[in-house]
Amino acid sequence: MDINEIKARAEELRQQINYHNMKYYNEDAPEISDYEYDMLLRELEQIETEYPQLKTPDSPTVRVGGEAAAKFSPVEHSVPMESLHDSFSHDEIRDFDRRVRESADLPEYVVEPKIDGLSVSAEYRGGVFVRGSTRGDGHVGEDITDNLRTIRSLPMKLNKPVPYLEVRGEVYMSIESFEKLTAAQEERDEKPFKNPRNAAAGSLRQKDSRITKERELDIFVFNVQQIEGEELNSHVQSLEYLKELGFTVLPFYYRCKSADEVLERIEEIGMKRGELPFQIDGAVIKVDDFEQRSALGSTSKFPKWAEAYKYPPEEKETELLDVEVNVGRTGVLTPTAIFAPITLAGTTVSRATLHNEDFIREKDIRIGDTVVLRKAGEIIPEVVSVSKHREGSEPYRMPRICPSCGSPAAFEEGEAALRCTNTDCPAQLMRHMIHFVSRDAMDIEGLGEKVLHKLVEKGLISSPLDLYRLTKEDIMTLENKKDKSSDNLIKAIENSKKNDLYRIIFALGIRHIGQKAAKLLADKFGTLEAIASASEEDISSIEGFGEIMARSTAAYFSLDESKKLVAEIRELGINTRNLTEKAAVSEDNPFFGKTFVITGTLTNYKRTEAAAVIESMGGKVSSSVSKKTDYVLAGEEAGSKLTKAQSLGVTVIDEAQFEEMRKKS
Repeated sequence: MDINEIKARAEELRQQINYHNMKYYNEDAPEISDYEYDMLLRELEQIETEYPQLKTPDSPTVRVGGEAAAKFSPVEHSVPMESLHDSFSHDEIRDFDRRVRESADLPEYVVEPKIDGLSVSAEYRGGVFVRGSTRGDGHVGEDITDNLRTIRSLPMKLNKPVPYLEVRGEVYMSIESFEKLTAAQEERDEKPFKNPRNAAAGSLRQKDSRITKERELDIFVFNVQQIEGEELNSHVQSLEYLKELGFTVLPFYYRCKSADEVLERIEEIGMKRGELPFQIDGAVIKVDDFEQRSALGSTSKFPKWAEAYKYPPEEKETELLDVEVNVGRTGVLTPTAIFAPITLAGTTVSRATLHNEDFIREKDIRIGDTVVLRKAGEIIPEVVSVSKHREGSEPYRMPRICPSCGSPAAFEEGEAALRCTNTDCPAQLMRHMIHFVSRDAMDIEGLGEKVLHKLVEKGLISSPLDLYRLTKEDIMTLENKKDKSSDNLIKAIENSKKNDLYRIIFALGIRHIGQKAAKLLADKFGTLEAIASASEEDISSIEGFGEIMARSTAAYFSLDESKKLVAEIRELGINTRNLTEKAAVSEDNPFFGKTFVITGTLTNYKRTEAAAVIESMGGKVSSSVSKKTDYVLAGEEAGSKLTKAQSLGVTVIDEAQFEEMRKKS
């Protein structure tokens, strides 16, 4: 390639990496594997090393991937929370050792597992927890103090009253908790988290700390960032001291004197991957002595005294024995591959989702094939490809008959999903019931899946609204239901009648209508009756509503069954009015319909407060700058977002100008 082609490739890589950084760090919704991301970054590093004139100041090779989100208050890290440089081969680890020995005499290393979670800071004064924050971009993170308080393994009070201490740790979700969470998400026909790391990150960034608490997060503390009242000289000493204070530190770590020992320990940790109750994606090698660390220093992004070794994804072949088809809450038929059991990333697997007929067709998957499997994020088995067709095999075709009720199954225009056409399908009913009582819907405490199954089996309920006809005597007929627990359940059902309107809209399970869309409908129309009589055109006028969502909503309420349902909801005394109606906002308001990005440290507001002002005036707040951004509200030390806004010609305002806009609203 000539220099122009190389320059174009470098820019393409930067755009791809920045996009995947946003999906991974800010949205907790990665689209590629860690290994694929690492290879993109490695290619860019190689280009910039060979052609330093092509390196840009904002290149992802010189900065940490995340940034503080606008929904949390920013926290400035007085000690930067640096990232780690990645190695993928033994030769690269030996190169790291060589570089260290050029500046440090007889260094000793500590090798420890690299937990795949979300890096956080926890601060203590007088031995009491006072603040917690995410890493963010390494210099500014998000204040997540309330959410960190829900993690039982993080002490709120230390065993010693240390004057001031800041520690760094990794918040993670155990494999057991992750599997429970994704099973519940699949049961509700929600898109499950892809791996424990993203589940942990998504849980830790919840605005409602009760949701964080439910997710059963844990933390390993692995570093002292700052300390007053104690002098520490080495990493091993600091880990022992952290244990004395009451922290949960990494379960095992090894001190090594040579590169050969380091490599042996890396392989040993790698062999344990599948046996551990939590996910790791590599091993970390650190210089033990703090004085040597200080002498080695850091680059703009990485400490020179530490290196991460990333394990390659493990892939194996097995025989596809069968395809099992299950029915979800909305009638979607989902195929699952059943294959000869194999050990993959340390556990035995025999099933993997095949998503839909398009996925099967694209990979030409046939029963009897030899398929290549791997675990996405080292957890969820997935079919990567077909390595060999069985002789005489035929392309697999999804059944056109529902396996639960025997009714026809059909594709709808523009969708890859195959659906059962019978709205009374038993499989759909059970999943609909589970969705109806869930926390985000009617939030009926005590109505778990087992209780619902028993109520259906006994013929006490055949639709979600039947729950509101149950009596205490009905509940008492269930096994293990006593007088007090029956009273509590009836009370919880009765209390749910007072829920806000958006909850019953979401609970109805209208296709394409999630909780956010349900709130938009409630805010726009005010009552369930008004929504039910609204035209598709009326609904599509809601900002944030797409054509498919509007069509789906109008089609749902046009059905005779839905009209009866609305009447039934009203007769049962379930609230059908919006209890949190927003004040009308004039379209002349300078905020109305405008998209804002908030960056830097504001003097008179927290970011969340400024965002609330904007949204209350009919504006929107985004986390990233684009050509569609109308204003960037910039505080002190505004960074890359300000630079991008200036390059795109986006209007930048300060707090004084923001106040002037408020006065005009």
